[in-house]
Amino acid sequence: MFGLKANLPTLFELQWTGQLSDYVTDLAWSNGDYLAASSGAGEVLLWNLKTEENSLILSPQETSIDCLEFSHDGQFLAAAGQEGKVSIWKITPHIELINPWGKQGQWIDHLAWHPTKHQLAFSLGRYVQIVDVLAEKIITTLPFETSSVLGMSWHPSGENLAVAGNGGVKIWNANQWEDDPILVEMAAACTAIAWSKDGDYLAASCLDNTVLVWRWQEEIPWRMTGFGGKIRHVTWSNIKSGIAPLLAVACLEEIVIWKKEENDEDGWLSWGLIGHEDMITDSRFQPNSLLLGSVGEDGQLLLWQKAKQLSQRSQETSEGFSKLEWHPSGQKLVIGGQKGVLFLLAKSYRGRGFG
Repeated sequence: MFGLKANLPTLFELQWTGQLSDYVTDLAWSNGDYLAASSGAGEVLLWNLKTEENSLILSPQETSIDCLEFSHDGQFLAAAGQEGKVSIWKITPHIELINPWGKQGQWIDHLAWHPTKHQLAFSLGRYVQIVDVLAEKIITTLPFETSSVLGMSWHPSGENLAVAGNGGVKIWNANQWEDDPILVEMAAACTAIAWSKDGDYLAASCLDNTVLVWRWQEEIPWRMTGFGGKIRHVTWSNIKSGIAPLLAVACLEEIVIWKKEENDEDGWLSWGLIGHEDMITDSRFQPNSLLLGSVGEDGQLLLWQKAKQLSQRSQETSEGFSKLEWHPSGQKLVIGGQKGVLFLLAKSYRGRGFG
């Protein structure tokens, strides 16, 4: 069962429990009404928050589903994985599977919806393909010659798409796909990228255990070092702390928080959050807040107030956690386990622990 491990306030308490048949690979919220979860067994579960009904819209298969995401308006859900096919469901007014995209046998482990349009970008080996879902046509195919695509992220305005791989990051102009991209060179493979929610900064982690942060459209980055191993995740707060959002970098059992100093020459101030007993697998800021949630292979959910002070420690005793995702309102969060368990938590108003 899920319960408190330490004598700390209860900010969120258990509301619903679900179960998939394998490792939870990804989680996604629509703009309020639906939660989607995928697994290593290739299934996709859809849970309706209003009716509290759930159904498998994709049954277990021989290949995994590794990524899924709702369109900006919640009208479509896309999922892809080992099979090399992007499945897209129209969610409203009723759930309907529409024509798939992709290439059979080409593993797809990255996809991202445009922030304001029904355009979907997804990886195809050393390429990124972008399709218009409503028009049912391919918009463009972008090459990443030096390696497979290891990450992608739309600028919040939708005007640029950043793609990561061996040697750095390429940034394309979405209004002129045929133009050469901006190339941001890195000494090793770039494994994760993330735009800040205001679009002012781009963070990229590298296999040489560094993180580079650029102020958008400036050439020289800040270089963050001192990490003890592979960097698993980078995420931004969507509100500022001082003059810029906070950047959280998960590495091994620790999260390092970076805060921009007022003067550029002073760089970024950092501090560590230590509380996990095993590898951190996911960390994300609550929307419109500096509350940071993190989960790990130790089966713990930790909530850090202002990304500094441990405010809640909760533990599931039978398995580690793989994913965490906040509801857009910030009033709920869902966590997924390495054996398929799903826990939906809601903001607590009673001040007592989980049952």
